[in-house]
Amino acid sequence: MDAESLRAFLLSLPDVCETMQWGDNLVYWVADKAIGGKMFALASLEPDHGAVLSFAAGPERFGELVEMEGVFPAPYLARAHWVAVERWNTLPAAELKELLRHARELVCEKLPPRTKALLAMAPSEKKKLIAARKKLLASKKR
Repeated sequence: MDAESLRAFLLSLPDVCETMQWGDNLVYWVADKAIGGKMFALASLEPDHGAVLSFAAGPERFGELVEMEGVFPAPYLARAHWVAVERWNTLPAAELKELLRHARELVCEKLPPRTKALLAMAPSEKKKLIAARKKLLASKKR
């Protein structure tokens, strides 16, 4: 797997959005952050801290994953049970995809009820609401 195949896979999952943040990092969110979405994965295009990818592993899988070679507690996010992967080939693609699906589900389960209700809206209504929220946020930054 590489950054492009990761991107294609993650954006194919339901209600996943992507932003570029903190330099050259692609951040993947369950729901747009404008409506209260939460991040579940981060891909470093310029690997810093020795990782190309970080994601939510959850308390059940965290200990098991950090024992694997090439996987370590994610800087800044380890307390939230996130792991980081040194290289794209550290884990087989199928296993990595399953771990990322799980990361999305973990974060989705913890979304506030209001955000979950927004995700249940019709796609056209959701799109209008997200656009309105982004416009409002942009006007507040000025």
